[in-house]
Amino acid sequence: MKAAVIGAGSWGTVLAQILAENGHATVLWARNPGKAEKIRETRCNADYLPDFQLSPALTVTSSLQEAVEGAEVLVFVVPSKGMGAIARQAAAFTDCHDQLILTCTKGFDLASHKLMTEILEETFPRARAIAALSGPNLAREIAQQQPAATVIACREMKEARFLQKCFLNGYFRPYTSTDVIGVELCGCVKNCIALVGGMLSGLGYGENAQAGLITRGLAEITRLGVKMGARRATFFGLAGVGDLIATCTSPLSRNRSAGYALAQGKSLEEITSGTRMVIEGINATPVVRELAVRHQVEMPIIEQLYQVLFQEKQVQQAIADLMKRTAKKE
Repeated sequence: MKAAVIGAGSWGTVLAQILAENGHATVLWARNPGKAEKIRETRCNADYLPDFQLSPALTVTSSLQEAVEGAEVLVFVVPSKGMGAIARQAAAFTDCHDQLILTCTKGFDLASHKLMTEILEETFPRARAIAALSGPNLAREIAQQQPAATVIACREMKEARFLQKCFLNGYFRPYTSTDVIGVELCGCVKNCIALVGGMLSGLGYGENAQAGLITRGLAEITRLGVKMGARRATFFGLAGVGDLIATCTSPLSRNRSAGYALAQGKSLEEITSGTRMVIEGINATPVVRELAVRHQVEMPIIEQLYQVLFQEKQVQQAIADLMKRTAKKE
């Protein structure tokens, strides 16, 4: 099988490596021709994973046409803000028929507030199926072949199982689900909660505060997800609580690291300009806040985060306001 991985960041690189190691004819697409050439020559994506050697079987290109033509599976691992444009470009080089489309991006379309699967469904209306992969998957750990699990969600279980087999190996274990909206929503909103996790660490707070945040953050995500048609059980699995734990607590999490820097006094501009990686939680926060209003869901953590990010509220004051809220029943 030929597979095309669209996006040569850390996560796209790792997923392409897994597919290549599993015997699939895999092409990794990098937007920048110079970057693609450097990766081809050195067999290393030095910008993201400098100690990670790529399989000689993996093809690297900057030609989107070369990447997608003849591919049975298209794996999109690009920032959410560019998903629509890149997907449309890719669709121009394929008849969009009988292909499996998989998104591994955890974010919303900024203009329409749609999930990535919704954007891909519009772009590839004749695709065999549209699926989403999400879970506690820190790319650097998986590159080191440390054990990890994830969820592949597709409305057609047969196709979810097919994709599961494509990625399953001795250190990466995908599970299957048909709850696409739940799995994808978990991946989007947990990035926002992880920003707050970083803020707590940046203020010097310990494990009690983190445990409280993860638990109450999960409650907020679950309330929103159920209102949007997701299954409650999804939020207590790998895509939900699993990913939330990893991104709220690991220093490898870009969202947690951004929250930590905010609590240490750095501005949003300093944080975003100082990294090649997209901090999806920042872009997702206003979307999640709008969804909470639309679906009449109480999300106090998201509200305070929004005020910190976009209304110049101090982190310490936001935490204090959360703690002073009216007493509630769990």
